[in-house]
Amino acid sequence: MELPMLKKQLVKPKNNSKGEILFDLQSPFKPAGDQPEAIKGLSEGLLAGERFQTLLGVTGSGKTFTAANLIQKFNRPTLVMAPNKALAAQLYREYKNFFPNNAVHYFVSYYDYYQPEAYLPITDTYIDKEAMINQEIDRLRHAATSSLMTRSDVIIVASVSCIYNLGIPFNYLESALSLSKDQPMTRADLISQLVKMQFERVNGDVERGEFRVRGDVFEVRPKSENLVYRLELKDQKVSDISVVDNTTKNILESLSETMIFPPKHFVSTQPQIEAAIKQIEEELNDRLTYFKETGLLLEAERIERRTRYDVEMLRSLGYCHGIENYSRHLTGKLAGQAPDSLLAYFPWKDGKPDFLTIIDESHISVPQVRGMFNGDQARKKTLVQYGWRLPSAMDNRPLRFAEFLKRIGQTIFTSATPGEYENENSTRVVEQVIRPTGLVDPEIEIRPVFNKETNYSQINDVIIEAERLAAKNERTIVNTLTKVQAEDLCSFMNKKGLKANYLHSDIKTFERTEILKQFREGRFDVLIGVNLLREGLDLPEVTLVAILDADREGFLRSQTSLLQTMGRAARNVSGRIILYADKTTNSMELAISESRRRRIKQLEYNKKHGITPQTIIKKIEDMLDHQEN
Repeated sequence: MELPMLKKQLVKPKNNSKGEILFDLQSPFKPAGDQPEAIKGLSEGLLAGERFQTLLGVTGSGKTFTAANLIQKFNRPTLVMAPNKALAAQLYREYKNFFPNNAVHYFVSYYDYYQPEAYLPITDTYIDKEAMINQEIDRLRHAATSSLMTRSDVIIVASVSCIYNLGIPFNYLESALSLSKDQPMTRADLISQLVKMQFERVNGDVERGEFRVRGDVFEVRPKSENLVYRLELKDQKVSDISVVDNTTKNILESLSETMIFPPKHFVSTQPQIEAAIKQIEEELNDRLTYFKETGLLLEAERIERRTRYDVEMLRSLGYCHGIENYSRHLTGKLAGQAPDSLLAYFPWKDGKPDFLTIIDESHISVPQVRGMFNGDQARKKTLVQYGWRLPSAMDNRPLRFAEFLKRIGQTIFTSATPGEYENENSTRVVEQVIRPTGLVDPEIEIRPVFNKETNYSQINDVIIEAERLAAKNERTIVNTLTKVQAEDLCSFMNKKGLKANYLHSDIKTFERTEILKQFREGRFDVLIGVNLLREGLDLPEVTLVAILDADREGFLRSQTSLLQTMGRAARNVSGRIILYADKTTNSMELAISESRRRRIKQLEYNKKHGITPQTIIKKIEDMLDHQEN
């Protein structure tokens, strides 16, 4: 017998036609400084249906709190996009604290290590896809998509990985298993359905994405949770549904009904698989004809061997390694048609996206989205050309920028340094320069890379500064030009007796958040980095930001990069900035001039309102919610 499925219209987020308040904003503070005007202006823009707006907010001005107020007023599901995992984790914690009674989720790439499939024709080297999946991040991703399918009060904080192919939303929803007490059910049907959903049956401990059967008792552990659902059958009916703690095995709660989502986002029905196999075989035959007619016999042998193997796996298991490369056939899309990404899991109304998009640090995030497609296609073209993949694999890709824009709702860009796209397309730019704490932009000092008078290099000088601040339990950020320089400087400082650590893109996701937490706790005094120690990181204990080789004009020492890096010292009343440079570049002049403009405005505001600047006080806590396996 076929198991009943919860229909899409019953679980898709509501359009909120009754006007109920979805988001419960919790904060001991009220909007202050420039925040009330920013909230008012941007709210008016949202109400008027304006497509793009920009919140030009300086570091420490409370852009996230302003955005939280806008989410509450807009009253729709929200996507918050950040340029990297570390900033996404920080934003996730902030929104989680602002909305403790709502569904706030974290969605980033789940790879700890990722080597994409590639082929190097010059050396005839094929590199198979190799990946180490972080199961905890995979859990968080499934928690995000399942919430989007079942509730309206959802905030997803994501990296730009949200524009990549992510299965078939409708299949993901339709394959979800809806169970209720006294529902007719046989043991064989339930086993069959769980297997079809791609749960793996085991006899031992149940891990995420697995289930165990003992008699008429089922234990099912979804990918999205650290809980086990215990299902009991009696007289071919569901007699009991309970939630069991995976560690203690204690029953936490008895349920009258529940919904279990598939452990994979790529889920296809048997008819879809059969139709896809037919199309794959037709494409294979066309490709074989082409290769043989052009004398490319090796390429023909490659593509036939690989595709036949994948087809056999699809027939027998409904899944194969690299199934995403056949997603066009499995979804029934046309060649070149945009794939479904996380954005497809958000609600639409009247043919338009019915959710709010907030692009944080947009001067970085927008160019990232614009560049993803071309890089992905260049690698895949080579694979297709030399017979490692069928041409349809080209449609397993990130969204083009134009496709991305069509799939997001009303959008607010937030940045202290908006980029060209935001400036050209925003119908409204709201400046947020005044910090509620009264903090002003720090003073900036320029020191030589090598001081002939003291015979000190920039390294010697920054170590002296860091040692002095460490003695007062204050923190220092040092910004370098390369990862190697960051690691070498960290090693050198530790040998000198300073407690230092480094942070760059090679550090795993959870390790990054732990390093930032330890830095705030004072377990080490100096944090050295390249590009990750710029946008948005909230580290109020930092009193010095030192930028090495500030006069090396380029991406890492542009006006935008300098302003963003200097902003890390703007959350502490004792904040200072040292630029090590032998000359003052145009980027340095522009960054210093903008910082002084803001500082003058901030000082005037403080004087007018009798405000004494205060260091930001922020609780030190884990950025992400870790759950044991």
